[in-house]
Amino acid sequence: MIAYEFYTADEKDEFHLLGILPERRKDPIRITRESILNWGKLIIGKEVDLSNFYFIQIEV
Repeated sequence: MIAYEFYTADEKDEFHLLGILPERRKDPIRITRESILNWGKLIIGKEVDLSNFYFIQIEV
């Protein structure tokens, strides 16, 4: 199973895990970098500075 770990960096460039979301979409065409970031924004809210927001793909 594929999942995504979402991180943000603070003003001291320390990285913090915000959450982990499993990928449930079966159609790989629908899975884009932008769609994954939008999905993450739903969890953490719109106040996140996107320049310090990123994800990594993991296999669980």
